[in-house]
Amino acid sequence: MSVYRAPLRDMQFVLRELAGVDEIAKLPGYEDTTDVLDAILDEASTFATEVLDPINQSGDKEGCTWNDGVVTTPKGFKEAYKSFAQAGWIGLPVATEYGGQGLPSLMLGPTLEMWNGANVGFANGPLLNQGAIEAFGSDAQKQTYITKLVSGEWTGTMCLTEPQAGSDLAQVRAQATPEGDHYRIRGQKIFITFGEHDMAPNIIHLVLARLPGAPEGTKGISMFIVPKVLVNADGSLGERNDVKCAGIEHKLGINANPTCTLNYGEAGTGAIGYLVGEANRGLEYMFVMMNAARFSVGVQGMAIADRAYQHAVEYAKERIQFRDVAARDPKPVAIIKHPDVRRMLMWCKANLEAMRALAYVTAASLDYAHKSPDEAVRKEHQAFVELMIPIVKGWLTERSVDVASTALQVFGGMGYIEETGIAQQYRDVRITTIYEGTTGIQALDLVGRKLIRDLGAGATKVLKQIGRFAKELEASDNAEVKALAQPLADATKALGETAQWIGMNAMGDVRKSMANSVPFLNFFGVVAGGWQLFRGAQVAAQKIAAGDSDPFYAAKIQTATFYAHNVLSQAAWLQKQIVEGSGDVLAGDDGIFEVERRALVSA
Repeated sequence: MSVYRAPLRDMQFVLRELAGVDEIAKLPGYEDTTDVLDAILDEASTFATEVLDPINQSGDKEGCTWNDGVVTTPKGFKEAYKSFAQAGWIGLPVATEYGGQGLPSLMLGPTLEMWNGANVGFANGPLLNQGAIEAFGSDAQKQTYITKLVSGEWTGTMCLTEPQAGSDLAQVRAQATPEGDHYRIRGQKIFITFGEHDMAPNIIHLVLARLPGAPEGTKGISMFIVPKVLVNADGSLGERNDVKCAGIEHKLGINANPTCTLNYGEAGTGAIGYLVGEANRGLEYMFVMMNAARFSVGVQGMAIADRAYQHAVEYAKERIQFRDVAARDPKPVAIIKHPDVRRMLMWCKANLEAMRALAYVTAASLDYAHKSPDEAVRKEHQAFVELMIPIVKGWLTERSVDVASTALQVFGGMGYIEETGIAQQYRDVRITTIYEGTTGIQALDLVGRKLIRDLGAGATKVLKQIGRFAKELEASDNAEVKALAQPLADATKALGETAQWIGMNAMGDVRKSMANSVPFLNFFGVVAGGWQLFRGAQVAAQKIAAGDSDPFYAAKIQTATFYAHNVLSQAAWLQKQIVEGSGDVLAGDDGIFEVERRALVSA
């Protein structure tokens, strides 16, 4: 059984050398961030390893239990949550006026990674819904709810999905009927993460519902605050609201996380809710939370995959099998000596470091978009964030499933035995490609909104930036780093040509342009991840040239070289798949998927 260890060295390298935390510390409100950076990372690492990791496997085995609307979390979770809240981890990026610590969004990268790497079942619990209330709620709503959510005294949820409305929120049917200064909410929501639990006395649900006479589709959706327990005027808890957990799902993974079905108005009176902002703008408000959640799930996938990789490395060092094919000694060796095992571990390592770099750099842009005093800088970084969010969510989670699967393969026959723990990591990470919008939803966002709708302006700008960086690599004095220039330039050119092909086809056949949108998203992720990984190699070469002999820097260059030859080389194949294969996706009619059921005719 492995113990989670936060990859602090790489986290610190990415934060400082690629994401530019020292520059972010100069933004208004973020002064002195770097003074506490190392302390935060050290404390978070300790909490993840000593508090969350010990209840990870036991939480998965025990799971949550439901009994007549009451949900009990696994042993140790209530105590861990209390410690988590008291330590102030929930309010890390929240404004100090609400009891938070006012730190940059960038700090969410490593801390989210640690919580999810150590215990993904727990990590889903402290997600907040205070962002939408802070941005769109009334002053009274902010005063009533935000401080309690930030302190962890209460928890929050997002309630979007209904049985007939998965990702298609235009089909939301929950109803909100006006009644005095509040509304009566009736309907059912499903797949609600921590929609009911025993870790806090109150849960503040943000619910999407329709007002009487609201327009059809997404334009007629409003957002409501619906507390599990009603809040009195003095802030104390009052009567139980008419919202009840009808059951919890039995899932592939994240078993310690209760995924709930919630009935609003089951008792007949209707749950009391309060309108957030203006009527019929609920989906717009919810996207503030959804984009933050999508970034978080991308990091979550990477974190679970990193844990799986760590586990595989430990096993490969300890498992003795076969002799070294290049050695004359007949004694068996640790499997980490075998070329194929090294290939698998290097593939995991290279992808993880590329994913981490891309995620943290995206978080840094979010800080510039919010805090830069220069409007042009804010707009530039906001455009980058909007382009990258579907890639961070989609590519990171898809690649994380592959990494976890590869890590499991290192274990051989022990990989699918639950006692080893690696199977849990594979089960847990598989879900990340699905919730908060499937990879297909992310790809439609990337291609439909970010590529076709704005005529590729945002994507073109990023591709030009990557192209300029490839020319920088070409000028490097380090031969290994210089060798990275051509693979990156070739992949970027192929991606640009593919994006142009999609844009041109969209004018005549939108379905064809969308047919391979997921491969395009992964293509963009492979190139963008390589860009950031190669930036790290460039920095490492500069450190080495300055006389730093730390093997960490040599490993950075070796890892980037592996990525160039074994990952970035996918570019040509992905281009061919998208450009030549998109029409094949649409060939024939639906009958092509029918199963042949004719009985065999005897001779």
